[in-house]
This record gives sequence, structure tokens and C-alpha cells, in this order.
Amino acid sequence: MVIRQATLNDISPIMELVKAVVPLMNAAGNWQWDDTYPNPAVFEKDISLHQLWLADIEGAIVGIAAITTDQDAEYAQVGWDLHETAIVTHRLAVTPDHQGKGIAVALMEQAEKEAVNRHISVLRVDTNSRNVATQKLFPKLGYLYAGEIDLAFRPGLRFYCYEKRLFV
Repeated sequence: MVIRQATLNDISPIMELVKAVVPLMNAAGNWQWDDTYPNPAVFEKDISLHQLWLADIEGAIVGIAAITTDQDAEYAQVGWDLHETAIVTHRLAVTPDHQGKGIAVALMEQAEKEAVNRHISVLRVDTNSRNVATQKLFPKLGYLYAGEIDLAFRPGLRFYCYEKRLFV
């Protein structure tokens, strides 16, 4: 497996990954993603900002993560200082046939590498309150639960926030 930055040529397989993941999310009561979000424009922006990473196995995209410094204003609801620079992972997903094989771990480790390379000591992430897999994953990787928020762009949903502090 190779973790690499996405290119515009990856948009089509990324959208295939999204199409495969959304029904499973929705079946579990997780409505964070749907047929309108995330869309190609979101991923094109991530790519233009050099913040979309892929897990690639023999040319097949099996996982994605946007590794950014973008903090939603609602993060203040859990007491986070939004002026403190943090690496924030968004849009983390793994193809259904590769879930449970360490792909998400590898992508989260890439976020940590980015933090170290950029001398940023804080990592943050949020997840839908119905996403049981990530609620188990993040603490295993050293993230601490920080609280629950709502997000304006996803009304009616609740999100759990997690933070990890590094010594860089």
C-alpha cells in the first residue's frame, strides 16, 4: 500500500469510493455523507490545496482523507482554541472491501506525519455520532474525546470531536 497525494486524475475513482461507502453509512443511520456531499468540487478543491491523500493498492484507490488545517467554527463548542493551528482530518473513508485492514490507520498516521513535518503539535478530527468504527479507531490512535457538536452545513446531525497532542 502506498499513501500518496491525490491528483485530478483520481477524481473518478474517488467518487466510485464515495458511491460504495455512502449506502453503508446511511444503512447504519450515519447521514454525514449523501448523494450531494462530498462531491467532485470538494475533492478538486482539496487537490488544488494539496491536502487530499489516498491509500493506493496496486493502482486501486482504497482509502481517502483530507489532511487540512481547516477547523469548523463549531469546534469552539468543545472549548478548542480555533486560533491554535491544528492538523484536521476530514473526509476519511475506506472502500467496503478494505475496511478493517489498517487503511484508515495508515491515513491517520499520514496526518500525524504532516503535523510533525509542519511542526504542528495538535491533531483534531470529528466524526458523526453514528460512526461507531471511527469512535473506536480514534482513541486507539491516541486521540482523546473532546465533546459533541453540531455542524451548520449538516443540520440535525451530531458530531463527536477528538484531539491528539504531539510533542514536536
